[in-house]
Amino acid sequence: MAKTTTGARTTTGTTISRDLDDLAAADEINRRLRVFRTEPATSAQLEALALAVAANLPVLLWGEPGIGKSAGLEQLAAGLGLPLETVIASVHEPSDFAGLPIVGDDPAVTGVPMAPPDWAVRVTALGRGLVFFDELSSAPPAVQAALLRVVLERRVGSLRLPEPVRVVAAANPPSSAADGWHLSPPLANRFVHLRWTHDPRTVARGLAGTWPAARIPSIDAARISGAVARARGAISGFLTARPGLAHHLPADAESRGGAWPSPRTWEMALKLLAVAYASGTGREALAAAVVGAVGDGAGVEFISYLEELDLPDPDRVLADPAAFKLPQRGDRQLAFLTAVVAAVQGDLTRRRWEAGWVVLAKAVDAGVPDVAARAAMDLAAMRDLGWPVPPGIDAFVDLLQLSGSL
Repeated sequence: MAKTTTGARTTTGTTISRDLDDLAAADEINRRLRVFRTEPATSAQLEALALAVAANLPVLLWGEPGIGKSAGLEQLAAGLGLPLETVIASVHEPSDFAGLPIVGDDPAVTGVPMAPPDWAVRVTALGRGLVFFDELSSAPPAVQAALLRVVLERRVGSLRLPEPVRVVAAANPPSSAADGWHLSPPLANRFVHLRWTHDPRTVARGLAGTWPAARIPSIDAARISGAVARARGAISGFLTARPGLAHHLPADAESRGGAWPSPRTWEMALKLLAVAYASGTGREALAAAVVGAVGDGAGVEFISYLEELDLPDPDRVLADPAAFKLPQRGDRQLAFLTAVVAAVQGDLTRRRWEAGWVVLAKAVDAGVPDVAARAAMDLAAMRDLGWPVPPGIDAFVDLLQLSGSL
């Protein structure tokens, strides 16, 4: 039987069936190429990403096009068992994040609710997930402004995203982004900024079928109290010594669109540090995450400060305060005493409160009562009225009476 063709398509049933078989075979090849295994990550950038996700902080991955930012997020979501919702920020309108007004029967009574988009409804219904905002630097300023509330308050229209939902974004540098824009300072200051690069050896091994997997840090529950107290002491001690770094808005637009220090980003650094202490996260990953929160200058200086600080575990000190020796350096003394007070506040009992005064008394014995003055006022404010006044408080009586704490 002769067969006729129209362009490249035949009208013979047998040939069409064969064409479909060929496409199915090609699809099978693609399916097999999508199958891969993972191995524990040895990459500091993957570990830093996992640290920030564990701390439930919004993360922004900066990298050139085509280096695997999107693929990395797909692997992260799969490894965590979280549904992934990808939203291409550059192709959306502000109302897609702020919500579309829906007029009801009587707006004067019911108001005008802002209807959320479908992706927000899906992750809210599931109660967990990873929302990935891609091409953020290609989104115009009006869209970036609408995203502020999503990132900061976790609200999309009239809907609040559940707490377990994580937010990660990706952006190309404005120089390589299609119609790129610098991020507005308010939006940039809400992210942990991570530089995303590619390792040729990782790419080669991944294309052979094995990719690294980012795993959430394993947190030791017994270390949580001490980790939180140590982190509070370190951040407070550093900013007391370097008050000029508490807030510094860069002068140029490019730097304002990245990481820079502010009270908000120092709070982010506090969360990162506490999770890192509780999980034993590596120094390189912690440094990348902290620098990604507060910027290069402040972050590098703070990491150097941490290396010299070497704070003891305040919970161990409170368990045996008599055996504790006060550090020699003033900045370490201040940071540690702040950590001790934070540890007492985190698990307030009479025994721990009295142990805190034994520690503060050592500052008086060392001839530096001024270093312990603020800590003494905070500790005195925690006293239960039924607890007797401990002997260690004697050196601070005048100060506490002036402040009204006694």
